Amino acid sequence: MIVLAGADVVLPDRLLSPGTLLLDGDRIADLVSGARAGGGGDVHFDLPQHYIVPGFIDVHVHGVEGSDTQDGDDAIRTIAARMPRFGVTAFCPTTIACAPAALRGVLAAVRAARTSPPSGSARVLPAHLESNFINPEYKGAQPLECLRPLRGGGHEGDFTGAEILDEIAAARPDVGIVTLAPELDGGLDLIRDLVSKGHHVSLGHSGASYEEAMAAIEVGARQATHLFNRMPPLGHRQPGLAGAVLEHEDVITEIVCDGVHVHPSMVRVALAAKQTSRVMAITDGTAGSGLARGTRTVIGGRTITVGDVATLEDGTIAGSVLTMDRAFAKLVTAMGLSLVDAVTICSTTPARALHLRGFGVIAQGATADLVVLDRELNVVHTFIGGVLSWSRNP
Repeated sequence: MIVLAGADVVLPDRLLSPGTLLLDGDRIADLVSGARAGGGGDVHFDLPQHYIVPGFIDVHVHGVEGSDTQDGDDAIRTIAARMPRFGVTAFCPTTIACAPAALRGVLAAVRAARTSPPSGSARVLPAHLESNFINPEYKGAQPLECLRPLRGGGHEGDFTGAEILDEIAAARPDVGIVTLAPELDGGLDLIRDLVSKGHHVSLGHSGASYEEAMAAIEVGARQATHLFNRMPPLGHRQPGLAGAVLEHEDVITEIVCDGVHVHPSMVRVALAAKQTSRVMAITDGTAGSGLARGTRTVIGGRTITVGDVATLEDGTIAGSVLTMDRAFAKLVTAMGLSLVDAVTICSTTPARALHLRGFGVIAQGATADLVVLDRELNVVHTFIGGVLSWSRNP
């Protein structure tokens, strides 16, 4: 048994200070008040002046430390191995729009990492596809040449939207979230079909009106991709997609929490409208995350440069350079959230959105995916399934 003693434990509704966790195998066996000692055969961690939080779950991340999800066969495993140092215990490998063969390769790598999990690595969840079915006017850094209509063919000698859908159908267990623009011709039918097959549909990279967004929600879309980014501005006469997402209680929305993609005040506005139970903190991190400013790397084969955000060569924002530990810290320090609320949007709500039972909370019987933080909110230890997967002082 592993004993984590004397830390401030962040529970779903309060801070237990101090508290002790007992881990037995991959579960939290017990949670008690105070700094308790374990038995003679236990592995003991003495953790005063530390916090224990549930492992972070990032549902939208393209890469980290020079590795991109679309780099090749070993990319997913490499990213999974690097995630625990940032407190991430589970993540959805995220793609940008690409050709069928490239998508097939990513999904095969996701399946391999899910069926044979690398030791000491973050859990690889089914992929998040920022798909080919988005509005070209709101594509952002998505490659225009890979976007496809839902009805009609592609360019001569090129692939069609139907071929992308065939790849999704061939790898259903490995596709978790599909981001799409509901206003595309055939968008509502695609949402119905994807939802019926067990996928989560997320609305994004879209110019949908309020009415079009509400229609998409009515047929089963339950998530929104990086709220406020790559969608029309929220307007008091034309609320658009953002307004529909903020209003509808069935929709859980992502927000990039780097303080650049979305101003901290607007994060607070979204939380006031949605509450923490309907918001997921994401990084939208790229291969530039964790690298020095000025470093050049790639997203989906396209060159990006690390700055306050990741940018294409023409200056277009192409995701963030954020990691989840820094997102958590920024939520607490810059945006004024309590530790409990920050844990909810970094761990609990993502787990619930993806129907991951026993994850994202600290409770007796829950999975022992845990992060130990120091008082400056830096990661000290990461446990995945009760196993110490990363430590600042090995």
